[in-house]
Amino acid sequence: MIARVLVPMDGSEMSERALEYAAEAYPNAEFTVLNVVGEPSPLWGEAAGIAVADDIDAAARELAEPIFERARAIVDDADGDTALDTEVALGHPVRAIINRADEYDTVVIGSHGGTVAERLFVGNVAEKVFRRSPVPVVVVR
Repeated sequence: MIARVLVPMDGSEMSERALEYAAEAYPNAEFTVLNVVGEPSPLWGEAAGIAVADDIDAAARELAEPIFERARAIVDDADGDTALDTEVALGHPVRAIINRADEYDTVVIGSHGGTVAERLFVGNVAEKVFRRSPVPVVVVR
């Protein structure tokens, strides 16, 4: 029985589909939505803004909050008795997901992001998570 599900979300349509699928497939499970923010660096796009923040964790959480709001809406719309926790991690997405995966029964991840760059990067993330995860992984297209 699947009781605990990890759903990495990056704000893409595919990550939202992954959560929708998970909520439908495992209606009574506990979910954790994980948003991974790259460690602060000028090369990390939006994450570069948190490099100058006094509290990097709070800045990362603020950056992730719109994703978490959408996740709450998806779970609220789903049938079932779904509990939702949210987590923010700093670092490389694959490592952050794999480091938490063994705390869950399964990982449900979107196959890729929305833009061409996201498809290359997130698709690569999904593949690496699939290959390295200590628990079963469902990749949603």
